[in-house]
Amino acid sequence: MKYFLLILFVVTAAFTRVSAQELNCTVEFNTDQLSGTNKSVFETLQSAVSDYMNTTTFTPAQFAANEKIECRMFFTVKEYSDDGIIKGDLQVQSTRPVYNSSYTTTLLNFKDSKIDFEYREGDPLVFTVNSMESQLTAILNFYAYLILAIDFDSFAPKGGEPFWERLQQIVQMAQSSGETGWKAFEDTKNRSALLSAFTEGRTGDGLRTMLYDYHRRGLDQMSLSVDKGRAVVTESLDAVKAVYDIQPMSVALSMFKDAKLDELVNVYSKAPSDERTKVYNLLQPLYPTEEQRLTKLKNGQEK
Repeated sequence: MKYFLLILFVVTAAFTRVSAQELNCTVEFNTDQLSGTNKSVFETLQSAVSDYMNTTTFTPAQFAANEKIECRMFFTVKEYSDDGIIKGDLQVQSTRPVYNSSYTTTLLNFKDSKIDFEYREGDPLVFTVNSMESQLTAILNFYAYLILAIDFDSFAPKGGEPFWERLQQIVQMAQSSGETGWKAFEDTKNRSALLSAFTEGRTGDGLRTMLYDYHRRGLDQMSLSVDKGRAVVTESLDAVKAVYDIQPMSVALSMFKDAKLDELVNVYSKAPSDERTKVYNLLQPLYPTEEQRLTKLKNGQEK
């Protein structure tokens, strides 16, 4: 009996340590801009979205509990009509740990200003692979797979390929529905434009290679050699400049700024002056409105 209980304990412990679910997602709905509205529906909705993001199995990959991707979805509700139409913004963020350190780096920090979906209190959120159940689940699926794609690309060269392919399927299905935020060429910063930035032409290849070089070959190596790791980060920034040269209005440029500019100020705070100047000269034409932060980078000041 003792032997049986020991085996049962080991099996149970192994099962609890490894999970197929990938995300540890914090979900918030801000309704401060609404007035005279029963807001209980948003408490139900917040719980439903949180449950969807944290219990849906999006991939066949196995994740230990401490390996789940830390992410956040912050909805700002601007309009809510009697027929259940909700409009507003969504800020999506994700991070990943840096090897052999307590530091976490931001991988994704993106604001989607085209959030528009129908939801009535109690509506089920159903995950499907080959169909579009609703505008809301399509949006949630898009950002779940975007988080996965960027995270996996940061650990292995083109490691997120299956997730980028899944994103293309989601966008194609959503475009057929005619819903807001998915149409090609409708907006330079919508979900279709975001996907195109990372999957089309030389800019897409360069950005995905940059994700690996910046994080795995750069930041992750700084615990072994700060100078060597930082040198790879510097080299990886050429991919961002290449995007600017080809598509100066690319959504990828604002995404990189929002995720990485503060971090770069700190990365180069103790770098040699010639290295700081090189990075400043590369980034300043791309982000002329960020002179204050870029000057700190150039002068070796921490954020």
